[in-house]
Amino acid sequence: MNSNLITLPSILNGVKFHFVGIKGTGMVALVEILNARGAVISGSDVSERFYTDDVLEKLGICAKEFSADNVTEDIQFVVYSSAYNPEKNPDLKRAVELGIPMMLYSEALGAISRTAFSAGICGVHGKTTTTGLTGTILKHLPLNSQILAGSIISSFGNSCTLNNANSGNPYFVAETCEYQRHFMAYSPSKIILTSVESDHQDYYPTFRDIQNAFVDYACLLPENGQLIYCADDDGAVETASIAKEKRPDISLIPYGVKAEGDYKLSFGRVEKGCQYFTLQSLGECALAVPGEHNVRNSCAAIALAVELLKTEGKNPEDFYSIIKEGLLAFAGGKRRSEIVGRGKNRAGNEILFLDDYGHHPTAIKTTLAGYREFYKGHKIIVDFMSHTYTRTAALLEEFASSFESADVVILNKIYGSARENAEAASVTGKILADHASKYHSNVIYAEEFDEAAEKGLELLEQPLDAKYPDGYLFVTMGAGDNWKVGKKIIDLLCRS
Repeated sequence: MNSNLITLPSILNGVKFHFVGIKGTGMVALVEILNARGAVISGSDVSERFYTDDVLEKLGICAKEFSADNVTEDIQFVVYSSAYNPEKNPDLKRAVELGIPMMLYSEALGAISRTAFSAGICGVHGKTTTTGLTGTILKHLPLNSQILAGSIISSFGNSCTLNNANSGNPYFVAETCEYQRHFMAYSPSKIILTSVESDHQDYYPTFRDIQNAFVDYACLLPENGQLIYCADDDGAVETASIAKEKRPDISLIPYGVKAEGDYKLSFGRVEKGCQYFTLQSLGECALAVPGEHNVRNSCAAIALAVELLKTEGKNPEDFYSIIKEGLLAFAGGKRRSEIVGRGKNRAGNEILFLDDYGHHPTAIKTTLAGYREFYKGHKIIVDFMSHTYTRTAALLEEFASSFESADVVILNKIYGSARENAEAASVTGKILADHASKYHSNVIYAEEFDEAAEKGLELLEQPLDAKYPDGYLFVTMGAGDNWKVGKKIIDLLCRS
């Protein structure tokens, strides 16, 4: 463990924190976790109102405008967003003057992890959903626990966090991010590893670079710590093997179709809005969200819940039926196969609108394949906005060939990051559309959202073949803001 990591008191009741940039989604999640443990929270941010203001107000916290006066000598820790410079922000400048320990989000998350028995959920794909599934299952179990996901989870009461803690230090389960090795600040006793493949090419130019980060994270496990990994993902299998070579004491727990043992998976039927599957230990289970990838995420969540029960000294078999109930109660997360609207076209055909955060070729391919199986009677139209020029250029052919399960594909301009120069980029949304046309017979390029919405509405008004008895499925997908396309079409349908 890094000796420079900040350590918090084991008991947080009465400990004073000041948050700079408190309205950020991740920051509010930390506030909720700390508040539930009795910490005293203050914070500052811009005056513009965000949806997170409602969360803060429910906690009795009023975000103040930035000012050195916000930071008094009795503040024990300052947590700040990377959007603010300690040399320029007045709150942070005062904290430096007073010598108050300061932490970025990832560092604060790591500090919290060291106050409890903690589990980290990582992987290129599936982190948020797996965290949401784990929390929803733990909510049904007699385990003192707190969970922090990277996005809003419906079964968390439309929050990013879930507090099942009654007293003492709870089990802490958090989504941990590989970007820029942020998860290296975390201190896990158990890890879920969903997948490893090339991503974040601006920071990890090669697969080995990103794999090494996951190996190093796994090696943070304490003696005899557990690495729960997906046996169906080649990158995860190889990463687990390398980690085991470096740390022979680590316990490897595989899950998936190719796994042996308690978490060996067999896929079953899709029926009445549920996917059925069987685990060697639990028998038949049901999940009410689409996609085989989410069945695998469910296996990971079940495995972690069972292993935590064992850690608690409980017999997991006594809780198998409760685990299944918790799993079935999971209804998804914000921008994770989220149902955002329903409507009808002029012919009376039903239209279901989904929004999904999938922004990597593998995520696109598996998610759309899941929709094809789950929504068999629907004609699928997907509007996709690629995120970052570096990722699009590095995985151009993979992106282009990832839409095979959709009937129609609408592609938008690329959503670049603040770190990128669009004019110097070697790829555009139009280039992606041209490449996608080599693999798919029905690709449309719409640079702007208004054009995409108009084309989408035209498509949704077309007569349906008999092979689509259930109507249309319109999906907005990507890490950009093209969810606005679906919203605009819904608004247009309401007016017509």
